[in-house]
Amino acid sequence: MAAAQELTPNQYISHHLTNLTASIGDGPFWTLHVDTLVTAAIVGILGMGFIWWVVKDATSGVPSKRQAFVELAIEFIDDQVKGIFHGNRHSFVAPAALTVFVWVLLMNAMDFLPVDIMALFYEHVLGLHNWRSVPTADVNTTFALALSVWGLMIFYGIKVKGLGGWIHELFCAPFGKNPLLWPANLLFNLIEYVSKPLSHSLRLYGNMYAGEIIFLLLGMWAATGLAGTVFGAILGAGWAIFHILIVVLQAFIFMMLTVVYLSMAHESH
Repeated sequence: MAAAQELTPNQYISHHLTNLTASIGDGPFWTLHVDTLVTAAIVGILGMGFIWWVVKDATSGVPSKRQAFVELAIEFIDDQVKGIFHGNRHSFVAPAALTVFVWVLLMNAMDFLPVDIMALFYEHVLGLHNWRSVPTADVNTTFALALSVWGLMIFYGIKVKGLGGWIHELFCAPFGKNPLLWPANLLFNLIEYVSKPLSHSLRLYGNMYAGEIIFLLLGMWAATGLAGTVFGAILGAGWAIFHILIVVLQAFIFMMLTVVYLSMAHESH
């Protein structure tokens, strides 16, 4: 990759925000973001594989540091789920919440990798000109996750209440059963169903994309000279420290909203 000072700001940012793509058909709909898919799969396998490895060798005696860390994470997620979800499918919701939290946290954490160093690695070692390392800074990832939760929400809503009960709720809640209120109830519920995956996905995407942009802007500043290097390094370190909170908080919020939506699917109005 060309050094940051050899590129215009627009070229530098565009280079780092361009995905490695592969087309599997006609039209942009059939374009895969290979870097997003590969990175998400790798961190997901590593994260859940690590938990499986620790749990597989868990002992009832004095736990190792690894086991204590994993037990703390599992108990924390389980307590959060118990505080929100009161249905009889806790055995599914709690592991799903743990999976979502760990996976989103690791995908968010890819933002801590130095963007220019990683670009040099991808280009000169792997021969890839474009590669984005943060899957959650790609709106396709966050929408896919949110739509998966949305699908589960509808699935459990129908399974728990029955198709008739679910449709009845669409037309009769929250304003009442009077037929004159059916259009208002349906419109209200449709807006709710549409807004959930939108807010669920765009909140995570917006925060991670903004964080990625700020790192790129600081990187450009660091390439302007000695003063820029000093101030860019100081501000970059400060932003990285603050970004730790954002990375963890966004994973936590995404996980909590997942539990809330699944809990709402089990409840009747």
